[in-house]
Amino acid sequence: MTQPYDEREARKQYIRHRQRTVFTAVGAAMAVILVVAMLFFFHVFGLGRVGVPAQEPNYGVVAPCAQAGEDGTAVTVSAPSVTIRVLNGTEFSGFAQAVGKGLENRGFTLQSYSTYQDANGNGINNVERTTIYFGRNSINQAYTLNDNFTDAIMVMDDREDELIDVVLGATFKNLKDLHEVSAPGSPIQDFATCQPADQMTDLPAAIAH
Repeated sequence: MTQPYDEREARKQYIRHRQRTVFTAVGAAMAVILVVAMLFFFHVFGLGRVGVPAQEPNYGVVAPCAQAGEDGTAVTVSAPSVTIRVLNGTEFSGFAQAVGKGLENRGFTLQSYSTYQDANGNGINNVERTTIYFGRNSINQAYTLNDNFTDAIMVMDDREDELIDVVLGATFKNLKDLHEVSAPGSPIQDFATCQPADQMTDLPAAIAH
């Protein structure tokens, strides 16, 4: 005998079937999205990896190559043989004194510390990156000093004496940990873009000193 047709039960079964279909489709889509997201998150096959441009050596400024000794090797010098002046190019009061004393504690000969000024004697407080200014007679000394910094630029100017100026910039955070600094007599690693000092012409004028 044929069972009577129950419209309400049929409608319920249809709705349940439709819900299962929708949930299955949504679940499958979410699973695909999750897999794709994980591929990008873990950079599988290079997905989602953003190329970071390499920082130019010495931040794009050409520095002289270190001067080699009789054995053909350029080495760092002792800190006391390096005379420095620390100039504050930021808005932070007492910055030059603090860093100058820190370098003095590491053995460097601190001549003075003061505010960085322009040719008219006006204070300059918007220097972006710490810069080490030196002459052709103190190249290895400058490399030795630079080894204590993590973000400094080395710039050779036309000074003839051996005084080295350190102009502190806004990016300076702290000196390199002492145990990371090379010992005196260690080989100097030149910048890949360095040039022989005697081939560098049109040097910038030195800061008044």
